[in-house]
Amino acid sequence: MLTELRNRGIADALVVCCDGLKGLPESIRVTWPDATVQTCVVHVVRNSLRLASKKHWQALTREMRQIYTAPTVEAAETRFAEFAAEWRPTYPAMI
Repeated sequence: MLTELRNRGIADALVVCCDGLKGLPESIRVTWPDATVQTCVVHVVRNSLRLASKKHWQALTREMRQIYTAPTVEAAETRFAEFAAEWRPTYPAMI
């Protein structure tokens, strides 16, 4: 599919946002070597919630939203550090 897109005129991609499908990031990098590949925020949250008890989902999603909507990278890193400190004892695999 990626080769077909390239053949149809998409010569280069700067950023490609995708789900967590196994092998997709590698395929993107083969097709567009300079592309930055990132996982969609929705998929990151969904994958994180798989590791948590449903009773914590509301609190976790509220706190994760503060990370991915932070106004700067520094603010996001600070918020993530706070998130990690709070949730690492309960869900170390998530962090």
